Amino acid sequence: MNIFLENVNLNSNSGPNYFAQKLVKYLNFRNITFDANQNYQLKLTFIESYNQKPWLPMIQRLDGIYFNANFDCNRMNANIKKTYEQATGVIFQTNFNKELIFNWFGTHDNYRIINNGSDLLFINDLNISQQIKHRFETYDNIWSCAAHWHIFKRLEDNIKYFLNFAGENDCLIVAGKSADYRIEHPRIFYVGNLTTNELLSLFKISKYFIHLAYLDHCPNVVIDARACGCKIICSSSGGTKEIAGEDAIVIEEPQWDYSFLNIKKPPQLDYNNKCNIALNSDLSMVKAAKKYYNFFKDVAIG
Repeated sequence: MNIFLENVNLNSNSGPNYFAQKLVKYLNFRNITFDANQNYQLKLTFIESYNQKPWLPMIQRLDGIYFNANFDCNRMNANIKKTYEQATGVIFQTNFNKELIFNWFGTHDNYRIINNGSDLLFINDLNISQQIKHRFETYDNIWSCAAHWHIFKRLEDNIKYFLNFAGENDCLIVAGKSADYRIEHPRIFYVGNLTTNELLSLFKISKYFIHLAYLDHCPNVVIDARACGCKIICSSSGGTKEIAGEDAIVIEEPQWDYSFLNIKKPPQLDYNNKCNIALNSDLSMVKAAKKYYNFFKDVAIG
């Protein structure tokens, strides 16, 4: 099967594009091609379509919409909704993701919920960066967090959680750009952007991964951190709890009603208000790609 892949940049490591790299790799093993010189049997569009091909069945991979009260979300979501209504099938990353879209756009009669996957073969074969390993080897436990630090990613809460619950000889490593909040502390290290190999190396030496982001959908960093052996600490909001693993520490916060809100002012967290609602999702990119492949066949044949 040859697929038209739309709205994807395979040279970018941003969330959807990073996942697309892994998906293409493992679909190639199933003889799925993405060749512009051959006839297409299906279109896979990430989020929204700009290149209408009405003769092709279309699957929309939809991992979020705009709901910030400070913006004209109806206008910003218009083409995403149009794509959703035209799609032959829709793939959501989490049940939270599905419920959000159903509440805003209405239900869809042909969908799958397929969590993002981690490249376990690559991770297992990865040699840990010796520079990263030696720099932090004197600490008892390494905690890490990583994101493009928008306010709703809650870097401040991640740091405060570490300071409240970490041991006296533990350290926290903060990866990612645009950190909007800093506490200068001898056991907190801000390392900026890391390569994929460096980030996975960091996860492989970490015991804990903190991701208290508000209303995140299906963060790849959480799946990769789990695949590297980290215990996850996350918020109950959004879809993160669905991929955090059964042993995750989940900080409970009020259920969102899917109405407009100011995403830049997430609610206060009570770090002691923990709940037991994390799920044990499958981490394998091989299995995720198989689910995509089976859905492709169903849509193409149907």
